Amino acid sequence: MPTGYLRALKRAVTGDPATPLVFLCNFEVEQRWATGFPGLPAPAFSMTGPLVTRMEELGALLAGPDDHLIAQHPLDPGFLDYVRSLGLEPPTVLVTDGPPAESTAARAATSPELLATLRGLAARGARLMPMGLADDGLTLAERSGLPVAAPDLATVVRVNSKIYSRRLVEDTGLRAIPGWCCETVGEFADLMATVGDRCSPDSALVVKDAYGVSGKGLVVLDDPAKARRVVRAATARAKRRDDERLHVVVETWLPKRADLNYQLTVDVHGEVRLDFVKEALTRNGVHMGHISPAELDAGQHDEIRHAADVVGKALHADGFTGVVGVDAVVAADGAVYPVLEINARFNMSTYQGGVLEVLADRLPASLAAQHTLRLSEPMAFADVRTALGPLAEIDPVRGGVVVTCFGTVNAMADRHPGEPFEGRLYFIALGPDRAAVTELAAATRTALDTFTGGAR
Repeated sequence: MPTGYLRALKRAVTGDPATPLVFLCNFEVEQRWATGFPGLPAPAFSMTGPLVTRMEELGALLAGPDDHLIAQHPLDPGFLDYVRSLGLEPPTVLVTDGPPAESTAARAATSPELLATLRGLAARGARLMPMGLADDGLTLAERSGLPVAAPDLATVVRVNSKIYSRRLVEDTGLRAIPGWCCETVGEFADLMATVGDRCSPDSALVVKDAYGVSGKGLVVLDDPAKARRVVRAATARAKRRDDERLHVVVETWLPKRADLNYQLTVDVHGEVRLDFVKEALTRNGVHMGHISPAELDAGQHDEIRHAADVVGKALHADGFTGVVGVDAVVAADGAVYPVLEINARFNMSTYQGGVLEVLADRLPASLAAQHTLRLSEPMAFADVRTALGPLAEIDPVRGGVVVTCFGTVNAMADRHPGEPFEGRLYFIALGPDRAAVTELAAATRTALDTFTGGAR
């Protein structure tokens, strides 16, 4: 039986809580959205490496027994048994059989056996549920015959721009961090000529690519010389390419008390539901996890609830329905800035909703995190269970730890066979309060490092 969380999601995106879904967990989607919207000059990076690809395993905790999950690799049988032991019923995993490609969607679109299976599912009413719709997902939908449980691609791309987010805030009267939008190098140069000379460590500006993600495409300007260097680099690239496009937002750097992330769902009829509010854990602008409940007073929570309703209704008016993650901040003075950016797609927390529903009845606090493992050889899932020991037993009073993604542990093992490599384990600590889950997360890291030798 699917969780209530999953049934509510299906109702929102398809109108029917029983619709069978084919999940595509394409974590690299923002990189594809950025095509045609240049940000600041920066070294190229890829979000389609083995670690990111194996994160598609997170879908096994969200999808239900009537659903399917597309993956490039089979999921570890021990991990799937573990998911069942948690009280969840995982989906059927469909493994791509096409030649290697830059994304799971692209590989699936050239997988003969998989496409035949998907066409059969389409005939029985299934729909494709991507983390976020991109061009390769649309190709997969067309070749498989699966209707997409998402708005049209142009709408999806448009509403995921940070420029769209900022203009929505300005148009709706929500509290906005002072800042500006730029869509050409000329606009950016003119802006920096006005405000760049005021940059200092105490009065910094942050420049964000319209489709930057996880700290990429983000530059802090804390002195005038740096502002001028960034303008020169952007201008030189524009001349070299004969292309003036530059899609960025520029904002004042705000002293803050906490980063927040909340999720809302906009259904096909325009109804907006606030799913949760969590406190984001970040390091140098990179998302590292989140803790719940967020430390908000009643007034601050009401502001988030109001913003969720405003954002959801505005998105629906612009043609978007589905899951939306919103980043927000509580400033040092306690003021809530409810929309830093809108991510109109699934986020990490989306995939954890079913686990929390099943296990967190008497454990209201949670801390989702990741831990880097330094390994000399691949780990079996049984090794992870052994390493965690009693931490992996969910006590209804004290709590415990849930592994949410195991495939990333050994994702890099084949890069250089026989050599040490880094893996990553995703987990959620559940407990009665924030102090308890913080302690459980720390104990988890220690237990894993002790088991693996803690190599550095």
